[in-house]
Amino acid sequence: MTRYHPALAALHWVLAGLIIGALVMGSQVLAALPNDSPDKMFSLRAHMTVGLVIGALMILRLGTRLTTQHPPKADAGNRLLNSGARAAHWGLYVLVFLMVASGIGISITAGLPDIVFGGSADPLPQTFDDLAPRVAHGVISKLLLLTILAHIAGWLYHQFVLKDGLIRRMWFGKRH
Repeated sequence: MTRYHPALAALHWVLAGLIIGALVMGSQVLAALPNDSPDKMFSLRAHMTVGLVIGALMILRLGTRLTTQHPPKADAGNRLLNSGARAAHWGLYVLVFLMVASGIGISITAGLPDIVFGGSADPLPQTFDDLAPRVAHGVISKLLLLTILAHIAGWLYHQFVLKDGLIRRMWFGKRH
């Protein structure tokens, strides 16, 4: 077998886009908007919705990953690189689930479901910075970004140094 299950490939690429979009939205848009800005509520609603969709799709992806056959582990020709790749792949799952959990923690702690989705007239808190889940969300986002960059670096190494066409494994086509 040379390719991952098509559902796993589709989830990989959809989640890649959603996760990168959520990281950009959180760090570049939400962080820049004061909580009393009229645009904050729309942006927060979108970010929270995408975060929940990411969580649901990650559960589906993990289930698909654990229940389908997949190609043999990739070999970079170096035991340390191979171990790092496995750690990074499982680290992506852990970090994304932690991001979703800390986002839910922020939401519950700040009373956001009623404010953002329930039509409550209460304003957003002045800041989220004093909430423990918010601190965790910020730290985890940076770790997730670093792990994504390591994942991309691994692909670049396989693509341009080893020239083994590893990317084909996570694309669509005959699985052989």
